[in-house]
This record gives sequence, structure tokens and C-alpha cells, in this order.
Amino acid sequence: MARWVLSECGVKPLPRIYPQPSRNRFASKTFMVSEIGPPLLTSKAHVLRSSLGLSTSCKGKSWALNVSTPVRVASVDEDNERERVDGVNGVDDEGGFDPAAAPPFRLADIRAAIPKHCWVKDPWRSMSYVVRDVVVVFGLAAVAAYFNNWVVWPLYWFAQGTMFWALFVLGHDCGHGSFSNDPKLNSVVGHILHSSILVPYHGWRISHRTHHQNHGHVENDESWHPLSEKIYRSLDKATKTLRFTLPFPMLAYPVYLWSRSPGKKGSHFDPNSDLFVPSERNDIITSTACWTAMLALLGCLSVVMGPLQILKLYGIPYLLFVMWLDVVTYLHHHGHDDKLPWYRGEEWSYLRGGLTTLDRDYGWINNIHHDIGTHVIHHLFPQIPHYHLIEATEATKPVLGKYYREPEKSWPLPFHLLGVLVKSMRKDHFVSDSGDIVYYQADPDLS
Repeated sequence: MARWVLSECGVKPLPRIYPQPSRNRFASKTFMVSEIGPPLLTSKAHVLRSSLGLSTSCKGKSWALNVSTPVRVASVDEDNERERVDGVNGVDDEGGFDPAAAPPFRLADIRAAIPKHCWVKDPWRSMSYVVRDVVVVFGLAAVAAYFNNWVVWPLYWFAQGTMFWALFVLGHDCGHGSFSNDPKLNSVVGHILHSSILVPYHGWRISHRTHHQNHGHVENDESWHPLSEKIYRSLDKATKTLRFTLPFPMLAYPVYLWSRSPGKKGSHFDPNSDLFVPSERNDIITSTACWTAMLALLGCLSVVMGPLQILKLYGIPYLLFVMWLDVVTYLHHHGHDDKLPWYRGEEWSYLRGGLTTLDRDYGWINNIHHDIGTHVIHHLFPQIPHYHLIEATEATKPVLGKYYREPEKSWPLPFHLLGVLVKSMRKDHFVSDSGDIVYYQADPDLS
């Protein structure tokens, strides 16, 4: 039923018409991690390896696999990129701004504008956010269980679903290595936080790394990437309607964990999935075991407390968390008034793909969910801690110029984003099967 309603695989099996990106994790055209990391002297290379959990040793477990920072990412050669952008400068043939044009700056120029202290990860400060969120989660549950009436429950569901989302963001930071410089600490905290909300830590961390390495690429992106026209046309009318009718698309995340996105195959729980390389097998087994243990714990609590009580305390907040995750992730890549490009082939680069992401303002929720709405700089430099993202963004605006799109200011609660979401669902349906720079097109039958 979920496969039909959410159409992650469609009523009819979706054809897999695109080759999967290479699982060697590194493309043939790359730049080194220093291009996306903090500016360091060559003589300090050992510090860089330490900060990312890398090791030159071949013995023992490579903790580099537990850091979801794009260590090396596909890009055009830096000199060629500079050559191309110097003559373009984001201007179209009519003299206006063209968001699809190669920018007149490099990733290194953006990085250089970020204050050095913004790269510093403070594990004590990171853990303080974990303690804060966990205390709030248990406090909310205790208050709701104590009053146990239908005036309190709806307020609890919204608040607790939002807090589950906050826990997810902290676990997400662990996966990026922005939580601390200690990969073991990142892994332990990430497993606890993500498993508590039924997310397989390593499985999702690795697929999310793929998303960051391929953001803005039509075929290779991993999160809310466009359907090609061929795949879209192959869907029947009911599937198309449900895929773009709220709230169904905003409940897609659990299905995505099991079966990925249309046109792709694999599961975040299967160590033999195409998502992973053989060296990641033990990581996936560990995360799946933790996920299973949490599911078993919920089953035991249902026996002790009753299934209805667990549904109220955990089940409904979990669904609200899923909606938060899908809405926020979707709006970071969709819904701008000016259509934003998606790329293929030689037109795509790590920088150009990252510049198609969007910042969003969530009002009071900004602080609760750890400023994840400050998303452009996070996408380009995912190793920056969340508590430095706002300062880093402000510092880079003069470099980014019109390539940075200032988010619409929110009321205390971000109700304005519901209109943005509905509007995008009505017009962002598919992209052309051909062309290296493409834009979303609308199906008149759904618009």
C-alpha cells in the first residue's frame, strides 16, 4: 500500500534507465579535500587527516568511512573552471542574471571568506545540544502522559515530532563529522540519536554523503532529485496524482529507506545494497542491528504500557518527524520563485550543484532544529558545525552575490512555507530526458 500511495516505486515498477554512480566514491575528475575544508598549510596535512578521521594506516578499521564529508568530489578541473567562469560571470545573453551560468568564483574563494573559527568543532558544545534535546523529549513525554487528555495530546504531537526532527539533525551532524573531530564519538552519538527515531545511522549517512557529492545532478543526486520525463510518463494517473498531492509525498522517508527513489534500487538496511561498498558491510550490519533493537524496545513497551499509549507517545510524533524531514529536505531544493537549474554531464560541478540549494527561514524553529535551514553553506562545506552556519553564511554573501537567494522571513511559525510547498507540488513534476542544463516542467493535468 505504501509503495502505491507514496509512489516511491510506483504502481508499476519504475524502469531503471540511468546508470548508477560509481561506488568507488571518488570520480575521475576531483579536487582534494582542502578545497572544501578549512584553509590549511600543506605542512599541516596530518592535522587535516586527524580532523576528518582519516588514516594513512592500512591496519584496523578506517574511521574515514564514518565521516559523511565529501572527501573528494566530482568536479571539473579547477583551472578549467576558472577559465570558464571568468568569461561568464552569471550573465545571460540579455544582460540579466542567469542562475545556470558558471559562477565567477571558485569554491576556494567561498572557503577563504569563512572565518577560521567557524571550522572549529567543540564536542562539549555539541553534546550540550544533545543533552538539551533529550531532556526536552523526555520532559514532553512525561507531561503528556501525566495529563493524558485530548487537549494536551495534539500540542504534544507537534512539539515532540519537532524534537524528534531536532534529534535527527544532531545525528546528521555526527554523520558529517561536524559534531566533533572524534569519529568514534560521532558514531556512538549518531547511532543513539538516529536509532531512537528509527533511522539506520550508517545506511542513511552513506546515502546522504552521496547526496552531498552529487547535489544538483539529475541522475546521480540521492535526495528529491527530479523524475525524468520518460519515467514520469510511464506512471499511471493515480500514481502521478498521489505523488504530487499532499500529505502523501511528505510521508515518503520510511519507504525511501527501504527502497530508495524512483529509478534507483537498494535498501539502507541491506549490506549488499548498491548503495554501499564491501568495506562498509559491517557498518550497515551494525546500524541495522541498532534499528532492530529500537523496534524491539518499542514492541516491549507496547506490551507493558499498551499499544495505544505507545502510539500516542511515540508513533504519531514519529510521523510528524517524518513530515518535518521530507518538507525541509524538499524545500532546500525546490520551490523558489525563479526556476533553478539541474545539471547533467560536463555542465555539472560540485560548486554549481551546491549553488542550486536554498536557505529557508523557520522562525522559532530555527534554533530548535539547529539552523538546518541555513543550508547553502552546509551543502558546500558540511564539516562546519551547525552553530557556525549563520556566521559563515553572512561572511560568504559578498562572494556569492546573486547566487545566494535570501530566504523569505518567517513568522514565529513557518506557515508561509506551506504555500511554497503546495505551489511547487503543482508545477515541479519532471525534467527533460535530454540536455545538460534542465529545469522542472509542469504537467498541465496536475497544475
